[in-house]
Amino acid sequence: MKHRAPSRPLRAFASLALLFALGGCSLLGGGKREPVTIYSPQVAVQPDPSWPRADWQLSIAKPTAARLVDSPRIAVRPAPGELQVYRGSSWAQPPTDMIEASVLRVLEDSGKIAGVGRLATGMRSDYRLALDVRRFESDYRGGALPLATIEISATLLNNRDQRIVARQTFLREEPSPSTDVGTVTEAFGRALGSISVEIAGWALVNGQGDVQAHPAR
Repeated sequence: MKHRAPSRPLRAFASLALLFALGGCSLLGGGKREPVTIYSPQVAVQPDPSWPRADWQLSIAKPTAARLVDSPRIAVRPAPGELQVYRGSSWAQPPTDMIEASVLRVLEDSGKIAGVGRLATGMRSDYRLALDVRRFESDYRGGALPLATIEISATLLNNRDQRIVARQTFLREEPSPSTDVGTVTEAFGRALGSISVEIAGWALVNGQGDVQAHPAR
């Protein structure tokens, strides 16, 4: 059962030291377990009908990220150079899992590609999409309200010759209208949807461009 704890701006931050010391569980004095609210952002995506139609297949590698970035705890940066977590709150899935699922869904729903799937399934594909998650955090940027910030480095590779077809860094900053943790996670949902659409479209355009530029391959 999900237990909702009251959200408190800035006062509700727990240090990353606490995160490591307790192995991902927040405890109050005397060993009492703190209620944890688990958030699963609702991602709404709308593929672009102008994307090119691809007759090739794409596999999505499991995204990589530093351990602090891919933590189930919700990261927040109240000031430059200071990274903390929201107390009593957690993601339902690690950020890398959310990103992989979101990009895959956009490509599947687009109807623009012959085949797309996770690399882990063992599918044979013409191209491979590698994603490195650099940031997945709530960033105050010196202001009163945070920005849901997601930064991803994407690399598209040709599986036949292991050639890098394209590489680009994507950054999405979605403002939250309040400091409430629930509202902040809703901003993450919007940011995740937007950046997933950008990455999916970019992969289709560059993959199709590579096919046209190197037809013999």
